[in-house]
Amino acid sequence: MNTSASFVRPMTADDLTTVLHWRNHPEVRRFMYTQHEITLQEHAHWFERCQPDPLRQLLVFEHQGLPAGFIHFTLQSHQQIADWGFYLAPDAAKGTGSQLGFHALNYAFCELRLHKVCGQAIGYNDKSIRFHLKMGFQQEGTLRDQYYDGLNFHSIACFGLLAQEWHTHSQEMAQIAKR
Repeated sequence: MNTSASFVRPMTADDLTTVLHWRNHPEVRRFMYTQHEITLQEHAHWFERCQPDPLRQLLVFEHQGLPAGFIHFTLQSHQQIADWGFYLAPDAAKGTGSQLGFHALNYAFCELRLHKVCGQAIGYNDKSIRFHLKMGFQQEGTLRDQYYDGLNFHSIACFGLLAQEWHTHSQEMAQIAKR
């Protein structure tokens, strides 16, 4: 096996514990809409609900032979537009996010043949906002005071990336992802 290869693959039940560990890490959880610590039972139930749904794609990003991140695409019913979400393993090496983004978006536009991928970031998640822009997304709007964390309201930045924009931008991103 080529351990330097990076790719996305479908998430399996064998990935549940690893993905849950990443999801519950404080540095991941604080940027999620659901910020409580997820139980294994709750996580397994979520996976069982999502697994048979043809509009949900649950993926694991592998880098250098090891799982390094999670991606999900939720396709709209006409299946040419999808919302996405993602997170890295908390101990992922610097630059792994760019590789995850490149491989996930390539999968979205080349394998799923999507027309558009949409993303959101809580307003205080500067890293995710910069990441979307780096990946070629356009900020399409801001939902003011859209998310309440139990103490405060926060705005949500909304992003969109069209297939033709990705195909133009992907060559540049391929070079960044190789670093």
